[in-house]
Amino acid sequence: MINVREKTADDNEWLAEVVTENWGSTRIVTRGRVHDVESIPGYVAEKNGERVGLLTYQMYGKECELITMNAFEKGVGIGTALLDVLRDKAKENDCRGIWLITTNDNVDAMRFYQKKGFFFVDVHRDAVLTARRLKPEIPEIGLYGIPIRDEIELVMPL
Repeated sequence: MINVREKTADDNEWLAEVVTENWGSTRIVTRGRVHDVESIPGYVAEKNGERVGLLTYQMYGKECELITMNAFEKGVGIGTALLDVLRDKAKENDCRGIWLITTNDNVDAMRFYQKKGFFFVDVHRDAVLTARRLKPEIPEIGLYGIPIRDEIELVMPL
């Protein structure tokens, strides 16, 4: 059974480790905007009392941006549980949809999000060059040896 709860200040040290390990720092850049994941809302997934997933997000009026999501066991429903809670939160806030940015190398995420009802809205060519000015720790080469260049924008209408 996966339990999802809001993140608290008690999660910040763990959150910083998780996000830094996966994204190089606690700062995330999407479309030229810098997000400090320690200071934005989020959810923690737990299984048998152990943290097994994390999701962070931002609300902008009627828009909800999914900033980060990690599931430490694949294929057991952690990502789905986190996304379901965010979808409920977005609906409570009368959001039109949930959107996110990923990079062109993150093919596993693109597969997951499409299965969950997201669709591609834009490819921001070479946007990672701009993002690196704000966050130099973004690597040149990403998953599967793919050069990281583009931001891919996906949306799930609600």
